[in-house]
Amino acid sequence: KGVSPGPGETGLHPLAVPGVLEPVPLFCSSPLVLMLTGVLVLAGLISIIFFVSGGSHFQDPLFCVFVVFSFTSVVDLIISLEEDGYISGFVEVYVREGEPYLRTAHGIMICYWDGIIHYGLYLAMIAAIGQRKSYRNLGLFWLGSLMMSIVVFLLGNLIGKYSSDLSPAFLLNLPYVLIPIWAGVRLFQQPKALPCLSPEKVAEEQRKRLYQRPQDMGLVLVLLLTAAFTFFRGMV
Repeated sequence: KGVSPGPGETGLHPLAVPGVLEPVPLFCSSPLVLMLTGVLVLAGLISIIFFVSGGSHFQDPLFCVFVVFSFTSVVDLIISLEEDGYISGFVEVYVREGEPYLRTAHGIMICYWDGIIHYGLYLAMIAAIGQRKSYRNLGLFWLGSLMMSIVVFLLGNLIGKYSSDLSPAFLLNLPYVLIPIWAGVRLFQQPKALPCLSPEKVAEEQRKRLYQRPQDMGLVLVLLLTAAFTFFRGMV
């Protein structure tokens, strides 16, 4: 009745779209056709979101980025679940013909991470944009996580088991390299949300020892464990 949809109410659900890639092999299993199909699906998704939302949320172009990437996150989650045998019949042909490197250990793990952690971040940032709230901190966490994932993903694919089987569908990963760079510039340009602390409170916190600051202690422990695990993997 003339009421524009709110955040997340674009009338679409990502789970309804991934299967669109599966019928393609009925006509042609060419990797080039699969790549073009993926591009058309994403372009159609952007167009539908624009017309359904009336362009109201497009004042912040990152809204479109987060919506499209949330769609691909659900596709990644479906891929990982299918490769682990929890579901079947969704993207088997696409993975086999277009991106077989998604079946590797690092490919499946990155798909899980993107489909769970990044998807949650996308939903939170989309809601923040709809409510005109700051999402700078969430955005920076997403940016760092995505960049580290794509570095591991691309290097693993270029020098790994399937390096000789790369197809044109591999170019679908190019937006994950270029868009985060542009998004990072916009995120760093957003004003910081500074805490309302008096100079006395800041000085009091700085005088505390490390064991009296549980959050800082936890961060140090996580970094030490990560460094030790990385060193162990390098030695093995």
